[in-house]
Amino acid sequence: MHARSVWLALGVLYVSFTGWYTSWSGALTAEEVDAYLGAMVARGADDTERLALWRRFLDTDTGDDFAMWNAIDLRDAPGEVEGIPPGGSAEEMLARYTEPFLGAALARASHPVILGRAASDALDLWGIEGAEDWSQGALVRYRSRRDVVELALASLESDVHRYKVAAMEKTIAFPLDPWFQLGDPRFVFALAFAVIGLGWQLYRARAERR
Repeated sequence: MHARSVWLALGVLYVSFTGWYTSWSGALTAEEVDAYLGAMVARGADDTERLALWRRFLDTDTGDDFAMWNAIDLRDAPGEVEGIPPGGSAEEMLARYTEPFLGAALARASHPVILGRAASDALDLWGIEGAEDWSQGALVRYRSRRDVVELALASLESDVHRYKVAAMEKTIAFPLDPWFQLGDPRFVFALAFAVIGLGWQLYRARAERR
C-alpha cells in the first residue's frame, strides 16, 4: 500500500473518531433544561433539592466534555431488592447498575478514566463527618452534560438505580469542568497514528531502495 493511502486512511479514522468523541451540540438551552428536568419528574424524581442541583448544573453548561469524580463506600451486605435473591455481595449488586450504565455511556463516548480500590481510610479530612471510610473511587469522562442527563434519564426509566442504592452505604459525586488529562484519546490516537504513518512511510522508502 502506498504511503499516501495509509496517511489518508489514518486521517479518515482520526477525523471519524474525533467527530464521535467530541461534543458539537453546544451548551444546553433553557428550553432543553426545562424539558430534561420535566422528564426526570415524569420518571419519578421528586427530590426538590436534588432537582435544583441538576438545574444549576445544566444551566451552567459549557458545551464541553467534563469529568465526574465518584467516591463510593459499599455496604457490608447489600440491601434487599425485589426479584434479587439474597446472599450476594454489595459489589455484585453494584455491577447490576454499572454494567448497563457504562455500556450506555461508552456508546456516548463516555468512559472511566481512573478506577481503583481504597488503600486506606481518608488521610486528609476536615469539615465533614462520617467520611473516613471509602471502598473505591472512579473518575468518569462524559462527552457533554447533555449526554449525562440522558444517561440519568435512562437509568430512571430502566430502574437500575435501585441496585446502586442497595449496594452503597454512601457516595459523593461532583463534576469537574474545565478539566484536563494528558491521556485524552484524541491526543493519544494522534500520536499513535503519526507513528504508524511515519513508520509505514519509512518502511516503503527502504523497500523501494532495495
